[in-house]
Amino acid sequence: MTEISRLPGPVMDLWEWQYQGACRQTGDEVFFHPEGERGSNRRRRDEAAKAVCASCPVMELCREHALRVREPYGVWGGLTEDERTTILCERDRQALGRAG
Repeated sequence: MTEISRLPGPVMDLWEWQYQGACRQTGDEVFFHPEGERGSNRRRRDEAAKAVCASCPVMELCREHALRVREPYGVWGGLTEDERTTILCERDRQALGRAG
């Protein structure tokens, strides 16, 4: 579940970038896998989503948003769920290393 406490407040300027997303011209089914999807079907869908993200003018903003709120589902900013988890684990590990 998305951590709601990490979401920014309802300030239009913080969300306006979403109107510029290339994904607005593509169905959600490209970015979010159906239950039980695995293997080559999932890889192909993820690749199609990443291709849309690659041409997106707000890809970096989307990616940082997904990482900041720890978005658990879908392709955001050209990153899959697993790729975001890897990045977040590395960030957490680095933060622990600095704290200790």
